[in-house]
Amino acid sequence: MPRRLMAVLDYSYLDLYLPRGTTREVARQIMTEHAEYGDWELERLRLYPDGSRRVRLRRKIIKASRTL
Repeated sequence: MPRRLMAVLDYSYLDLYLPRGTTREVARQIMTEHAEYGDWELERLRLYPDGSRRVRLRRKIIKASRTL
């Protein structure tokens, strides 16, 4: 049986809470700014019945390797 090596990716996470009354456009702007300037990507968005949102963003952790 052949073995497969899997790369383990490490991520850092950012949880955002957007209160009810936050428009869809404002929520989009907030997430777009995080994506463009912080290299975050959307992992999960949860919309609650009261209109509030919980957003989880993630980005890869870049590990520096020795060059010497």
